[in-house]
Amino acid sequence: MSCPIADYALLSDGETAALVSRDGCIDWLCWPRFDDDACFAALLGRSENGCWTISPAEAIKRNVRRYQDDTLLIETDFEVADGAVRIVDFMPVGISSRSVIRIVTGLHGTVKMRSELRLRFNYGQLTPLIERADGALLSYIGPDRVTLRSDIEMHIKDGAIHGTFDVQPGETVTFVMAYGRTHEPVPESVDVQAALRTTQRYWRDWIAKFDVSRTAWPQAVKRSLLTLKALIYRPTGAIVAAPTTSLPEAPDGQLNWDYRYAWLRDTSFAMVALLNAGYHDEAQAWRDWLLRTIATESEHSRIMYRVDGGRHLPEWTVDWLQGHRYAKPVRIGNAAAHQHQLDVLGEVVDCLHVARRGGLAPAGEEYLVERHIVEHIEKVWHLPGAGIWESRSSPKHYTYSRVMAWVALDRFVNGHACDDGRAPLVERLESLRERLREEILREAWNEGVGSFTQYYGGEEVDASLLLMPLVGFIPADDPRMSSTMDRIARDLSENGLIRRHPKDPRGPDEGTFLACSCWMADCLNLQGRKEEAQRQFERVLAAANDVGLLSEQYNTQRGELAGNFPQALSHLAVINTALGLSGPTLQRGGG
Repeated sequence: MSCPIADYALLSDGETAALVSRDGCIDWLCWPRFDDDACFAALLGRSENGCWTISPAEAIKRNVRRYQDDTLLIETDFEVADGAVRIVDFMPVGISSRSVIRIVTGLHGTVKMRSELRLRFNYGQLTPLIERADGALLSYIGPDRVTLRSDIEMHIKDGAIHGTFDVQPGETVTFVMAYGRTHEPVPESVDVQAALRTTQRYWRDWIAKFDVSRTAWPQAVKRSLLTLKALIYRPTGAIVAAPTTSLPEAPDGQLNWDYRYAWLRDTSFAMVALLNAGYHDEAQAWRDWLLRTIATESEHSRIMYRVDGGRHLPEWTVDWLQGHRYAKPVRIGNAAAHQHQLDVLGEVVDCLHVARRGGLAPAGEEYLVERHIVEHIEKVWHLPGAGIWESRSSPKHYTYSRVMAWVALDRFVNGHACDDGRAPLVERLESLRERLREEILREAWNEGVGSFTQYYGGEEVDASLLLMPLVGFIPADDPRMSSTMDRIARDLSENGLIRRHPKDPRGPDEGTFLACSCWMADCLNLQGRKEEAQRQFERVLAAANDVGLLSEQYNTQRGELAGNFPQALSHLAVINTALGLSGPTLQRGGG
């Protein structure tokens, strides 16, 4: 059975990612991109579904791990009865091949080690052919080929590559696993120490651009920024929601979704975080990917896309995988891509508005994209949809969806009010903006329960309502918003963290939603309740694992992370909240 989610650390090279457990096993890896097939799928099944273990051959007395300072290189120290070793794992940048490098170094005593590489393509289903060639082992099937080189002698058995070796103090043994297509030349051997130095320098130079004096939580913000950078697909600038699929949001439920795609909903959150932290290049790459992907087809837009902007994400289940800790189904693709979610178009317009306010020069096609979006919203704003939480039940008039339609109109009107040639359109949208605002304040407010509600005519709150003041729709200290916050704290709070919606006694027991918990801190801060906001925020930080990573949710009953991991939205929220609590920042709703 796979390890708890918190046992994993992230490796990335800006094109894909791997998860390595604290016991030295890489259980998840998709190649060549984040959204491609996995060749290690033990995270969602068993070791037979693909993994790579390097660990002491004898019983482990103790192991500790850490990221090397300001990097995505993870080092794990193993202590056994007769000695100790250190394993450094990383995905190199700056070399021609996509690779995973593992370096084993003796610390003291003599330690017998073992390596077992079990490649299984097509999400753990297909066993490759393995052959020796030019001092390397080649594993291949169909278009995929993986080359393994090492300092030690290895042998092939039962479709896996095995090796055992002793490590003396100061001695180093290296492994380089490289991916390529079967029709391409076999990658040449890598200078491991040069790749190590180059990769360390890459991450440290990047994070050094962040001014740590800007926050009271510099280490948490730096780790979140590094995680965000790790989830950016470098060739296009797209940001994946998470590098994994089907990690369960609730035990024994079916809330297992594929998050290896770029969500339009995350655009504004990411833009604010990147600009506030000083990463204009990444912000511009994200903005440019967004414009290329949406183009002028807003009426045919998806809520999520592949990292290259591709729009086809057919959903199917991997029946041969048992699921993480037996949570089935394992899903590939995401049918929610086709849902009508009005809020995502508002996020796009808001993102472009924030980008301009943050100092990015407008792209040439920017106005055209915005105009098509708001003209489409004119036609469909009144239709029910699936909402921010991507409900697969009957469509409803969700409050946050309406608010984001208002945001799209508001940002467009404010951005183009002085353009004489666009006056008729601006005037028309300004009128609709005021009409929509009046409708939201009337229909989303429930006088009987004294709060805004999740959808028109409903009685329950959900955590998306916390975004209403954050996007500038209503002040946080407005009595209606204050009473809504009080009700959310009463109905959705669990051990100080916030659920996204009320617990369903008939449904799966999903955890608290970490980004929502940060939104509550942001709202408290806007109300001037800074000490409460800091306590709220620090509860979120306390949910991180030992190397500072957060998933989508946290199950307070079990005391464990839940959902896909690590989650970009959770780390974006940490960045935005930490900077917002530490001083004036660029905000979505103004300021």
